[in-house]
Amino acid sequence: MTDAKTRIDETVKSNDVVLYMKGTKQMPQCGFSQRVAGVLNYMGVDYADVNVLEDADIRQGIKDYSDWPTIPQLYVKGEFVGGCDIITEMTLSGELDSLFDQSGVTYNKEAADKIREANNG
Repeated sequence: MTDAKTRIDETVKSNDVVLYMKGTKQMPQCGFSQRVAGVLNYMGVDYADVNVLEDADIRQGIKDYSDWPTIPQLYVKGEFVGGCDIITEMTLSGELDSLFDQSGVTYNKEAADKIREANNG
């Protein structure tokens, strides 16, 4: 399991934004992963995607790494942000924008505003 932890640690620390998910950003394999990837894709965020379905060690390892039981898991600048519900809430409240701003992550502010408008109307 140490190997998985090392690989996870390297991936999380060498990419500004990482999404551990079921499937890929082009082809998510579960609704929760699809929702988070969809938000990031729509907002134009450049992020690394790691398909946990391809590696059982990573699939369990990421849960141990974050002490979080579910996938997807989003990391920004090496820090665990949350899973689907948290990312959804942060997107709708504008907290995700703030986190990206503070972290120097490029994203499309207009797209973020459109997501909020669509969900508030």
